[in-house]
Amino acid sequence: MVKPVSRPYSQYSLNALELLGQLVHEARVAKALTAADLAARASISRALLARIERGDPGCSIGAVFEVATICGVPLFNQEQRQLTTHLAMHREKMALLPKAVRTRVKGVKDDF
Repeated sequence: MVKPVSRPYSQYSLNALELLGQLVHEARVAKALTAADLAARASISRALLARIERGDPGCSIGAVFEVATICGVPLFNQEQRQLTTHLAMHREKMALLPKAVRTRVKGVKDDF
């Protein structure tokens, strides 16, 4: 399938991306991190970091969240306890599903 040339985004989404990019930029400057240092810590290129700070909607959400986390930009207004409670409720819901529907979690093989 061919990737679309451009995807329409709502103005709300574009504003949110721009705001998050500005928050990342301001936090990076406040922590006296250079773009090269932050990009290296997040294992991304400086060009991708610049796109994140501009609020480009084509950036990977994982890269955006990692950069925000490194800079100390809060992503959600929930306390950690609320997030833990939510995850526990999700596990309980998964326990109610038939085994054929559940995804299997493979154990880590660390015996080298």
